[in-house]
Amino acid sequence: MKFLPLVWHNLMRRKTRTILTLLVIVVIFVLYAYLAAITAGFSAGVDLAGSDRLVLTHKVSLIQLLPESYGPRIAGVAGVTEVCHNTWFGGIYQSAMNFFPQIAVEPDCLLRMYPEYLLPDAQKKAWLADRMGAIVGRSTATRFGWTVGQRVPIQLTIWRRKDSKPTYEFRIDGIYDGGAKGTDTTNLFFHYKYLDESRMFGQGMVGWYVIRIGAPANAPAIARQIDDRFANSPFETKTTTEKAFAQAFVNQIGDIGAIMRAVLGAAFFTLLLVTANTMAQSVRERTNELAVLKTLGFSDGRVLGLVLLESCLLAVVGGGLGLGLAWLAITRGGDPTGGLIPGFILTSRALLVGAALVLALGVVAGVFPALRARRLQIADALRRS
Repeated sequence: MKFLPLVWHNLMRRKTRTILTLLVIVVIFVLYAYLAAITAGFSAGVDLAGSDRLVLTHKVSLIQLLPESYGPRIAGVAGVTEVCHNTWFGGIYQSAMNFFPQIAVEPDCLLRMYPEYLLPDAQKKAWLADRMGAIVGRSTATRFGWTVGQRVPIQLTIWRRKDSKPTYEFRIDGIYDGGAKGTDTTNLFFHYKYLDESRMFGQGMVGWYVIRIGAPANAPAIARQIDDRFANSPFETKTTTEKAFAQAFVNQIGDIGAIMRAVLGAAFFTLLLVTANTMAQSVRERTNELAVLKTLGFSDGRVLGLVLLESCLLAVVGGGLGLGLAWLAITRGGDPTGGLIPGFILTSRALLVGAALVLALGVVAGVFPALRARRLQIADALRRS
């Protein structure tokens, strides 16, 4: 630690070069943090999927409807403890840019199936009693400034009404929060019966079923039994674990992890070149000073350590600032898309990986200049200077 002032003085010898290098490091680590939060957001549904929940869809496609009458038949399969159905609404609030999920559900069944959705008892009671009522996740409510009791009109895109009105109007009876970090709080849930009794077509049909089972270890066998029950029917089914269903949904966008790794790989390779070049120039400019240090008794190992410390200090200051600024921005500002990415958080694991990348950057960028300084011969260095 006693050599830190010397190391810092060496870094500040060329202030402009050092500051520009620091800015590059800060920007790259801010980029890393946001990409890590985006990856966490897209994978949140996969990570939080219940091990005791299955999802049943039409065998052909998720957009194909299923009969509501399938519910009791699914509940009759051995090992199934509860069955809920959901139907995608797909409306528009004010503008097509204001996307968020709207789903018609069985309210009491939904809240039992997803205990991670936290709703105050008074709001729960109000929603269960209100046919036109809806509950909305905290992030979407914050995004649009909605409050409990407010009426929200949603324009139709799929489900035309019998009375030809262009919108469905919902009363916000409650705002739910997530019981676990990363829980999706972007959804709006409303009564399936409100949709079914007023839509022009599709009565008695639902989008998909969520099934709770007693023994998660028996999930494959139970899924096969369910699908066999509806084999060769007009509405054949495909049943998977909720985790597999969530992963398949994410995969429709693409391999988010691979995309992020490719972007970060290119960014960090560029950053490594910039930082290593800064350190190489710094050592080259101080050849005579390094020779003097060795003349005064500094060992080759200590000289190597000083150069590595200089490189690591540069990386730690820049990387620490970048991660810190990103953490503040993500924690206080949240999802920059306004809620389009559920579970947009900077996880502790991402911060630890970021810290490891900071140290790796410092060591790798400084190791070759440090080895050059270590091998430096006093007579040769003084002759060149």
